[in-house]
Amino acid sequence: MQNDRIKCGLTEQTNHQFVDTIQKEAYVWCEKDWNHDQYEHFHHRSQLTFVEEGYQYFHIGHTIYLVPQNHIIWIPSEVPHRITSEARTVNLMVFLFTSVFKEDFYRHVHVFAAPAVLREMLLYASKWNKSLHEDEEQDIFFKAILKSLPNFCKESNDLQIPVPSDERLLPVCNDIHSNFKYHLNMEALAHKARMSVRSLQRIFKNETGITLQKYHQLVRILKSIELIDTRQYTLSQIAYLIGYQSLSAFTASYFSVMKTKPKINKS
Repeated sequence: MQNDRIKCGLTEQTNHQFVDTIQKEAYVWCEKDWNHDQYEHFHHRSQLTFVEEGYQYFHIGHTIYLVPQNHIIWIPSEVPHRITSEARTVNLMVFLFTSVFKEDFYRHVHVFAAPAVLREMLLYASKWNKSLHEDEEQDIFFKAILKSLPNFCKESNDLQIPVPSDERLLPVCNDIHSNFKYHLNMEALAHKARMSVRSLQRIFKNETGITLQKYHQLVRILKSIELIDTRQYTLSQIAYLIGYQSLSAFTASYFSVMKTKPKINKS
């Protein structure tokens, strides 16, 4: 039986199969209180998602990308992805493009903070939210956004959590996610992986491109973002909850990853 539920302009038919019946070259879909189904899917169009409030995790291949507030993710067409989030509220804008420019940038996933001028452009574009009518100004404006993306992009590589393909490392990653508050016990982690500490460190770095210590830091910072989003704790409390001995140590670690200082949104 056909289901008329619509997500980002796509109509769901059966078994999470979405059909794009929109004829426009590009369009924008704004959503308040976004609640995405947690199954893998893809679009025939290229996708730009701007997270206006909250945060989302994009699971793409062997990488989990964090897209926090005021950040953008670019996903090329036909790239399968799954989205999760525990944020209180997720407000976002999704731009979908039938065709893109030929530069290499558009063929890869990118996550980056939206500069002020780009944010203003995206927010201006919201006036065409869900509009399916042809509009010359919109066509020109959307092409300007698309063409400018490589110049605005300052890659936030630290917002990526690699997922190792070596199954021996999965219990190690699970342990770090469960016990992020505590210092790494390298001997215990090596035991879980059934290898020596030296082999674990070498294989983990080869598999993920980062050290176990860096992985541990990223998990802590991602957890802090989730706690900040709840607005239930002070920054000092969050620092303690994720394992830092002082607010200054947490702030320095957060800044090294996010390139900005942590803050509690009052609104």
